[in-house]
Amino acid sequence: MAAVTDGPLLTKLDALEADLRRLGRVVVAFSGGADSAFLAAVAHRTLGAAGAHAVTAVSPSLAGDEEDDCRALADEWGLRWTPVITHEMERAAYRLNDTDRCFHCKAELMDAVGPLAAAEGATVVLGVNLDDLGDHRPGQKAAAEAGAEFPLVAAGFTKADVRAASQHLGLRTWDKPAMACLASRIPYGTRVSVGLLS
Repeated sequence: MAAVTDGPLLTKLDALEADLRRLGRVVVAFSGGADSAFLAAVAHRTLGAAGAHAVTAVSPSLAGDEEDDCRALADEWGLRWTPVITHEMERAAYRLNDTDRCFHCKAELMDAVGPLAAAEGATVVLGVNLDDLGDHRPGQKAAAEAGAEFPLVAAGFTKADVRAASQHLGLRTWDKPAMACLASRIPYGTRVSVGLLS
């Protein structure tokens, strides 16, 4: 990976690496988007394969090509990567599809990866950046309540910072468009079904 030479960006990258070293071992919720890919790459660079484990939640709400891209990125970057099946569709509150749908989805994610992280003595980390904090993100609340941490926020990264740092590090995800889950395309109040997701 190329070196980051921009002063403020380098300071944030140093802070991110320091926070990851503080955590020691992490399980990165890895969707393949720009934020989680950057976090997974830096965690791997900082902690190595023994300390950084990228995990992708696979369910009907994840576009099929996104799982394939996560697998490809893991191969390209040498990440320790595991796909895990999540079962948010079995949660009635998720299928109801009110404005807290993402809370129930992220709670399911944490239920799936939490035991894996606990077995490794690791902390679950998510690629949440500062720009995400102003949005309606009930999923962040669910993750935080379950003990997840947000290292990009702690290090002061905005979305633009993530993209710039990713480009400096030679990550092909630096300009990847935002890809919301398939359920986000269903209007609130319309019940989520596998048929609507496909």
